[in-house]
Amino acid sequence: MSGTGSTDSTWALSAKEGGGLAGRWWKWALSAPDDVSPVRDETGEFADWKQPRDLWFLAGTYGGKVVRRCSVPSDRPLFFPVLNMQHTREYSKVPQSMGVAEASATLNGIPLALQEFAAPFRTGLTRRFAWGIWCGITPLTPGEYVLEIRAEATNGFWVDTTYHLEVTAP
Repeated sequence: MSGTGSTDSTWALSAKEGGGLAGRWWKWALSAPDDVSPVRDETGEFADWKQPRDLWFLAGTYGGKVVRRCSVPSDRPLFFPVLNMQHTREYSKVPQSMGVAEASATLNGIPLALQEFAAPFRTGLTRRFAWGIWCGITPLTPGEYVLEIRAEATNGFWVDTTYHLEVTAP
């Protein structure tokens, strides 16, 4: 781990900003075809799939353990789920959530602050709700970092994701 930037640079977001980013993240994640989906990706090969220009999304998983390696630019904040879900308004007219038994994220071993966001969003004509425990990190200085994301819901769903990040100058 060679990253020299501050690892306590959690990006504090208002509920409105975070909810908006959660909706954007879900639009990004749901729009990827299965064969290049960053969420289904087990290695980090598709981490750069259609990234927005103003920030960098890191993918969650559909559960279980995964280790990914990828490069991210040093000029963009990172935004990612620790534990999240989405559903259509047909399923429920109000946002649903999961019971959280555990949720943590660390960067180079240092705990990161997590925030809970829920917000409506749309994909095409479909109205949806996003809920989750999220983390935002301000842009990192070039170097290598290890991001560890672990969570478990009270229903038994769990994630254990490790990202080996190479932060590079744009």
